[in-house]
Amino acid sequence: MKHLQKPNAFTIPVRIYYEDTDAGGVVYYANYLKFFERCRTEWLREIGHQQGDLLRDPGIAFVVRSVSIEYLKPARLDDQLVVGLEVVKISRAQIFFRQHIRRANVGVAGGWDELVSATIHIVCVNAARMKTTSIPAILRTKLEALQ
Repeated sequence: MKHLQKPNAFTIPVRIYYEDTDAGGVVYYANYLKFFERCRTEWLREIGHQQGDLLRDPGIAFVVRSVSIEYLKPARLDDQLVVGLEVVKISRAQIFFRQHIRRANVGVAGGWDELVSATIHIVCVNAARMKTTSIPAILRTKLEALQ
């Protein structure tokens, strides 16, 4: 169940399986990046675009340029999490996201434990040359409407 909360925000549910955990029984730190990627991919799909289609025509890809991440609390086996994003800024060839991973907790104010937060900088590239290129107009118009 994925949904938009406000025009620039989006979430997906993620359950934690054995394959997601490390020897300590918590989610392996790099797996949180996979969850963030899934959320961005589903968000793009929700606004009408699939990455495979964008690779074929107009021949673009979105690549991660930088990530700043904070690990606040661990997630464990069978946890049901919410992975979210917020579009912070869009420029000619870049998108800046704020992303989070939360777990429901009725015992805290707001009802959520914030587990991981990140700022992620994405760049649009020509897939064949891996050089920065403008976000296509049809997609850019949709993205700008979300700000």
